[in-house]
Amino acid sequence: MTNSIFYRLSVSSLLLLLNPLSQIKIMISTRFLTIIWRIFCVFLLLFLSITLILLTPQPANAEVLNFTYGELEGEDFSHRDLTGSVFAATNLRNASFQNSNLTNAIMTEGILLGANLQGVNFTGALIDRVTFDLSDLRNAIFVAAIATRTRFYDTNIEGADFSGAVIDRYQVNLMCKRATGVNPITGIATRDSLGCLEQN
Repeated sequence: MTNSIFYRLSVSSLLLLLNPLSQIKIMISTRFLTIIWRIFCVFLLLFLSITLILLTPQPANAEVLNFTYGELEGEDFSHRDLTGSVFAATNLRNASFQNSNLTNAIMTEGILLGANLQGVNFTGALIDRVTFDLSDLRNAIFVAAIATRTRFYDTNIEGADFSGAVIDRYQVNLMCKRATGVNPITGIATRDSLGCLEQN
């Protein structure tokens, strides 16, 4: 019995070695399955994040607002508790959220060019495909936030805490070149929260 199994395995291995096309097919199918698995994991992560945000109890004093497709250029949302609020595909150019609480907020496909986001708490927020270019993110908190496909070009991130945040590696590398300061609330250095290497 053992010899029979060993013989079959040996023959299979020999056929694979003699037939390079079958090896290529196996490599292609493995690569394809890997890509499909990664795409599935990303969508599963987004689904679970949205579900978690929607099921998380909100504080009694929080303003749970929905500004989907809103035109809110230059609006002032400073010093407000906006926990769980939705800013999907919202124009927030030059808006101010200074020292506001956006914990578990949904901010997808938003435009925050030149926005004042000093001291904003984005803990656990879903920030997918958002443009933060030229924004002021000093002392902001992005702990455990999902910020995939989000741009941070020329943002001021002094003292911002990105601990546990999901951010594209390319954006992290760019931010590490200008990361300075320590967050006054969490006590975490910006460079440490981004996982910056010494040479960056």
